[in-house]
Amino acid sequence: MHLDSVTRRKFAGRFASLFSALGAGALLNKTASAKASAAHKDEVRKFKEDGTPADGTQFITPIVSHNGLIYIAGIGAHDESPASSWDIGKHTTTVMDKIKKAVEAGGASMDSVVQLSVFLAKIDDYDGMNKVFKTYFPHGGPARTTVAVAALPGNSLVEVNCIAAVAQK
Repeated sequence: MHLDSVTRRKFAGRFASLFSALGAGALLNKTASAKASAAHKDEVRKFKEDGTPADGTQFITPIVSHNGLIYIAGIGAHDESPASSWDIGKHTTTVMDKIKKAVEAGGASMDSVVQLSVFLAKIDDYDGMNKVFKTYFPHGGPARTTVAVAALPGNSLVEVNCIAAVAQK
């Protein structure tokens, strides 16, 4: 008699509800995981120049990561030698080496740099700066703005701000 009460329709309904429940559980698990991942992505993370987490005591944080982008604060050459010996090629190489190190510390590469703001102490150094820049972007450079300013801190002929994209994992 018990077999008469189990019809194909009832069996299919129970079977479907079981798999629906399992599917909903998996979907909820994926949704929770995606929310946790998104929360981490939306988190503002701050780092020291070496890529280690900042401790909150820095006046200016050199590397900040947020929403898949890395923001790198203005980096200059900080040359202690006499001004008569300053060279735009040397200063640009120093700055770009620091930029490369900071971009990599933030989890990106020079190919993922999307924007640069370049500040020159002398607009006459534009061609010399460009000559060095080309060596850091052999696959094409990022969007860039270059302006001349009255002076830069740290005895630099050039200072650069940078934004790079972090590859999604």
